[in-house]
Amino acid sequence: MSRRILLFKVLLFVACLVPLAWLVSRALGIAGLTLGANPVEEILNVCGKTGLNLLMLTLCVTPIRRSTGINRLVAFRRMLGLFSFFYLVLHFSTYALLDLRLAWDTLLVDITKRPYITVGFTALVLMVPLAVTSTNGFQRRLGRRWVKLHRLIYPIALLGVVHYWWQVKIDIGDPLLYAFLLTVLLGVRLAHWRSLQRRRGQSIDAKATMAPTYQRVEPP
Repeated sequence: MSRRILLFKVLLFVACLVPLAWLVSRALGIAGLTLGANPVEEILNVCGKTGLNLLMLTLCVTPIRRSTGINRLVAFRRMLGLFSFFYLVLHFSTYALLDLRLAWDTLLVDITKRPYITVGFTALVLMVPLAVTSTNGFQRRLGRRWVKLHRLIYPIALLGVVHYWWQVKIDIGDPLLYAFLLTVLLGVRLAHWRSLQRRRGQSIDAKATMAPTYQRVEPP
């Protein structure tokens, strides 16, 4: 790994920790900071939106890499994805520990009966195998199956946006922005996939055209 990539990784790592440090500073009352009138709701909002932001940034890496040709951007995708998982685990843990105070019966009812919690919890569960298999070792062992498995990030992002949208009852401005961004990101990937399919079709046609043609000669 080059020194430049290592430096950027360190900077990205620190940047990803900033929202957590900000929350801790507010919780401890450092410099007169507070979490407001509803601390639990504030922690839920910050962790949830930070996790969703990092998930969207993870999805942005590939289109930016393709359009700019900067292939080294891939080196940052794993860290963004893992930090997204980290903040979403904090989001769920805050809900279970601080909001419900580990009332397991209530938690189970919420997960099964309240749609926005159902889709959010489903997204978090789907992220678990992606986080576990994010290492280079798993990538080598799984091969093409690793690529297929990590395509779960698309339905996960969709579920995350739906969770946020359904949670907000009045002001849907922010969820609408996330929905627009996700539509663009998925649209770019679909266009790229269709372009690859078109090229493959043209390649097959070209090979068929260049193949030698044998004409059957009738006996005299």
